[in-house]
Amino acid sequence: MHISDGLLPSYVCAGGYLVGGLATMVSLRRVTDREVPRLALMTSAFFAASLLHVNVGVTSVHLLLTGLVGVVAGPGAMVPIVVGLILQALLFGHGGVTTIGVNAIVLGFPALMAGWMVRTWGVKEDGRRLVASTRSAAVGFAAGFSAIILSLLLFLAVGLTADPAFFTAIGVFVLGHLPLAVVEGLVTAAAVGFLAKVKPEVLFHVAEPNVLDGAVDPV
Repeated sequence: MHISDGLLPSYVCAGGYLVGGLATMVSLRRVTDREVPRLALMTSAFFAASLLHVNVGVTSVHLLLTGLVGVVAGPGAMVPIVVGLILQALLFGHGGVTTIGVNAIVLGFPALMAGWMVRTWGVKEDGRRLVASTRSAAVGFAAGFSAIILSLLLFLAVGLTADPAFFTAIGVFVLGHLPLAVVEGLVTAAAVGFLAKVKPEVLFHVAEPNVLDGAVDPV
């Protein structure tokens, strides 16, 4: 779902850098020192996932893990997405340099949405503690699945401004990503279900060192 150089008008690329850059700055402001290792782990996962391609007709698909990034990185999710996109573009030519901003929006905004869904519905308060919601895994699946669907919609919306070559294999591309959305949903569901049981505060993501007045100490 990475858009390459030369397909989008310059004004769209510039707008992508502006909006994507602002969103990344906001994400950075939400990151605490103790969350840096977590973001580094998610950057590695996002970067590595893009290297495993499955051919689908004249195009190919690969895991994105944006739902998982959003769940684990929380409001800081734009940071691993942007760093991963830069590394992918510079090291492997995956995507484009001029389109890093647009790609960050297409992949980063759905990741933020996925994290918000899990924080809102995936955990609940039991007195002064955070505990797993009975629907944690289901919320995780919905978050991972929705992240891919939203990325597809943003991808197609941006494509309306693109060179006609952009739509050459768009039908096969979209169909190829529908089963991927299911796989991403299952991966995110497994992660959320596990974390909600053993360390639900990881899913909560707050800026302060402690949540619920010190009752829980997030990692």
